[in-house]
Amino acid sequence: MTITPQTCREMDAADPLARSHDAFVLPAGIVYLDGNSLGALPKQAEERVRAVMTQQWGKDLIKSWNVHDWIGAPARIGAKIARLIGAKPSEVVVADSTSLNVFKALHAALCLRPERRVILSDDGNFPTDLYMAQGLTELLGATHRLKIVPPGEIASALTEDVAVLMLTEVDYRTGRLHDMAALTKAAHDKGALSLWDLAHSAGAFPVDLNGCGADFAVGCGYKYLNGGPGAPAFIYVAERWQGSAEQPLFGWMGHDAPFAFDLDYRPRPGIARFLVGTPPMLSLTALEAGLDLFADVELGALRRKSGALGDLFIALVEQELAGSGLALASPRQAAERGSQVSYRHPEGYPIMQALIARGVIGDFRAPDILRFGFAPLYVSFTDIWGAVAQLKAVMAGQEWQKPEFRRRAAVT
Repeated sequence: MTITPQTCREMDAADPLARSHDAFVLPAGIVYLDGNSLGALPKQAEERVRAVMTQQWGKDLIKSWNVHDWIGAPARIGAKIARLIGAKPSEVVVADSTSLNVFKALHAALCLRPERRVILSDDGNFPTDLYMAQGLTELLGATHRLKIVPPGEIASALTEDVAVLMLTEVDYRTGRLHDMAALTKAAHDKGALSLWDLAHSAGAFPVDLNGCGADFAVGCGYKYLNGGPGAPAFIYVAERWQGSAEQPLFGWMGHDAPFAFDLDYRPRPGIARFLVGTPPMLSLTALEAGLDLFADVELGALRRKSGALGDLFIALVEQELAGSGLALASPRQAAERGSQVSYRHPEGYPIMQALIARGVIGDFRAPDILRFGFAPLYVSFTDIWGAVAQLKAVMAGQEWQKPEFRRRAAVT
């Protein structure tokens, strides 16, 4: 069946999430397909941050830690994330960056398996997670090592010396989706723990950490959660480990009595021991505004739309751009990918720059991947038609050959 603009309008009319579109600031004439790198601005974030600045900070000053419960923000906002990732409210806290939370969770996992010396990961993991693992092994005096294998070799690499399996659920380049339940079980069967990075999962589709038996997880707040650039991250620690997990960064917010100002550290009970420093209230406020947009969203609908947007994009590229040289890099089946579709092309970078110049914002990942992310709350099916139409024009006119599109910017 030939897909037409009318087909896309009919899909939008039947979309139960379509009403969420108006909750975001989306510039006219722009199709934004980069929510997997930076989510769009929620309209209520502007209002809430302004209120915190002018009323809470401006007038109530330091009283706001108690009057407006600033001190409770990491746990309160963590509980809102918990619903999206299949965790208990008491298992998630918002703190620090994803990288720091990887470090904390890895250290905790290694301490829980002191007789084992290997961190296992795959070559599709996000590099910063691997860097943090490398840094941790050096700090431990080279007594541990990071082992990196292709995704298809993970199960066979789970040997008796593996302490923790550390994976990003969705490959940031291709969108390939790991089977969290199966790989977590495989790790547990070998006596290892699991650590999942949900940076490209949380807010894009429902995750079931408890159902899968995951031990630790981390994720960022600025992609599909729409918390703003550099928004605080989150960390999940399964309830069964919270009494024994050792957090390596002894900060005052993780102390059992931070305002007793004891000279010796003792950790708080529960997930709160994974806190470190003072909560960043302006960025936490923006993140909470983004999370509140999920409050009445049925998570199954989120996943169905995520898959349908990707399916439509793939079908339209095949319909409209046959012979263009674009090669699908993502799994074809929606169940096997996250909320993104990627294509390979030798001229991937300038093609993406030419497309952005036409008002369709995706991004590029070296060496040759054009990446398109579909945030279900604000991307429409009509957006997909418009994006592919502009991509067709770029390819037909070979616009990517223009010199201005070939100059590499600092951020790609």
